[in-house]
Amino acid sequence: MIYVCAMEWISGLFEYTGYAQLFALSFLASTVLPVGSEWMLAAMVLNGASPLYCVLIASVGNYLGACTTYLIGRWGAVFVTRKVWRIDEAQMQRAMMRYEKYGSWSLLLSWVPVVGDPLCLAAGIFRVNPMWFSLLVFTGKFLRYAALAYLVS
Repeated sequence: MIYVCAMEWISGLFEYTGYAQLFALSFLASTVLPVGSEWMLAAMVLNGASPLYCVLIASVGNYLGACTTYLIGRWGAVFVTRKVWRIDEAQMQRAMMRYEKYGSWSLLLSWVPVVGDPLCLAAGIFRVNPMWFSLLVFTGKFLRYAALAYLVS
């Protein structure tokens, strides 16, 4: 009886810390660090965690990581473009025209590995409206995690 109670307590503790770890990993996965969070969401859902909680927690964490990248672009545009990437004014104008051509709708793809982080950084550099950024980025990330949770459950 004591063993069963202890195991339930430990599994409950893992579930809560698992959600915190999922949030942290999802946040880091949406910054410039090369990590992924999908595997953890899938593992948690397969091990009985709430798919709804997993999707919401991963989506919020991933969205906040994207917001961090957006703010780096917004506040550090001159440093990033001039000092790090060494982009001159003519290249910057071409990049801005290309971004305007494909539009901020590309932010729906901010969840795509390798492509998503630069999209969020560019949105900050080109000063996309924060509300529009939030709507597009959160929608894309939420749909990705929801599809994954659906596929594994």
